[in-house]
Amino acid sequence: MPSGGIFSRRAATFTCAVALFFSSLTFVHPSSAQELIDRIAARVENDIILLSDVRHLGRYQMLVDGKSESEAQLLDRLIDQWVVQNEADASRFPRPTDAEIDQGVAALKKSFPSLQEYEERRKQSGLSEAQVRDKIATQIHLTNYLDSRFRPSVQVDAKAIEDFYNTAVLPRAKARGQEPPSLEGSREVIQEALIEQSIDAQAEQWLKESRSRIHVERLLNEEKE
Repeated sequence: MPSGGIFSRRAATFTCAVALFFSSLTFVHPSSAQELIDRIAARVENDIILLSDVRHLGRYQMLVDGKSESEAQLLDRLIDQWVVQNEADASRFPRPTDAEIDQGVAALKKSFPSLQEYEERRKQSGLSEAQVRDKIATQIHLTNYLDSRFRPSVQVDAKAIEDFYNTAVLPRAKARGQEPPSLEGSREVIQEALIEQSIDAQAEQWLKESRSRIHVERLLNEEKE
């Protein structure tokens, strides 16, 4: 969900959301030949984010959500990703396994009404299967890192679970004319949703603080087509 914050993980309605903002960065030395056919969108410390990286993420958002954010918003996503990737690399956080990536690709395809519709959208977005897999691998890697960093400090008490049940689960079931699940039957799912919510909040605050400590030079709006 491009319109969400940097950490769209699991919605309170218990539906898995795809983290659209994680896209692989391509860092190129300023003297390389690639700069002759690409442009620098931003400098982050000693690295660069290319305009092609920004547009690649936009194409991935188009694939997953059918729309994409503005280039300025996409650049913000990539700067945030740089922060998370830098921390994950410094801690030598393990990359996802092929099995994890396969599951992520399968989940994305299942989010479409049919495999044919997925393939049509993928082709319209201009992404190859390898590029989609690369995006998902990066998404999993960084999401797993944030989970490992913030989950241990999260505590959810029984009252929070009951409050969520009464204010979110019951009204939602009533609005749909459905029989609501029992509190006990929903407890584990609600607890996980609240944990994810807390992880998102902690990660957003951490990113805000981290951004204030790094040097970022945005060039996207200064470049001419």
